[in-house]
Amino acid sequence: MADSARQLVDRLLAGNIRAIARSISIVEQEPEAAGDLLRYLYPHTGRALVLGLTGSPGSGKSSLVDGLVSVFREQGSKVGVVAVDPSSAYSGGAILGDRVRMQDHATDPGVFIRSMATRGHLGGLARATNDAIDILDGAGYDPILVETVGVGQDEIEIVKTADAVAVVLVPGMGDDIQAIKAGILEIADLFVINKSDRDGADRVHADLDYMLALAQHDDAPRPEILRTAALANEGITELDEGIARFLEGAGKRRHGQRRRDRARSRLLAVLGEQLLALVQKKVLPGSALDELVGRVANREVDPYSAVQAIVERVEVR
Repeated sequence: MADSARQLVDRLLAGNIRAIARSISIVEQEPEAAGDLLRYLYPHTGRALVLGLTGSPGSGKSSLVDGLVSVFREQGSKVGVVAVDPSSAYSGGAILGDRVRMQDHATDPGVFIRSMATRGHLGGLARATNDAIDILDGAGYDPILVETVGVGQDEIEIVKTADAVAVVLVPGMGDDIQAIKAGILEIADLFVINKSDRDGADRVHADLDYMLALAQHDDAPRPEILRTAALANEGITELDEGIARFLEGAGKRRHGQRRRDRARSRLLAVLGEQLLALVQKKVLPGSALDELVGRVANREVDPYSAVQAIVERVEVR
């Protein structure tokens, strides 16, 4: 596999579209082969700006991404998009298909859009999102936009992935401010009130401004609040300018630490996956896992004792 992985990476680095698509499929579906691929690719990554958009379903994240892609293309940038969708309960594939909502860019050779299914992964992102970002980064896409699945309050994984995170709110959805209270307030570098041509936008802005004032720390920069109406193509340029202001200010000061935090989080995530796979292979082969699950379900053994017994059987070299 090593030789073919190197050849695939060479084609990917040259911008070959089929190689990019094949590589993302590998990191989604073939974890063992993904290791070889990323081993060759990783030294060529780390150059792209990664922008994250998160928020409740229906807030218009895809329309905002579509608008930002247009702005970046006008600036001459080659743009990558990773849109994370819910998984089909039957196939495990992405069920919304953001490429359908970004038709204007579907045939643009300077834009690569990939929908990824969460496949049960929590936090608003797919398991292979960071790998897909590396692939697009290595292929020369910059910036890379990451749209989270839109599940609400637990979409905090994006802060471990993006250089800047925009939290999208919309008037008329009474749970928006409640979601902010639950913790999403802490991950926002920018707030975007989309569909701001609707009634209630002023109220959302005032409520958000009040909450930010309560949460303000003397040494912490306050996230900017921007208004857009993506379907009417209003406020998109201003959003791009707001992102630039953040990156030149607070984002620049946080850049090094944020990338270290991301590296730590990713290292531990990969380590956890590899250790779990090793344990399943060495300690719980065949039907052993199902048998243990049955014993826990029947209350013959508690989960903590079962795991402790597994840990004691793992040989650490």
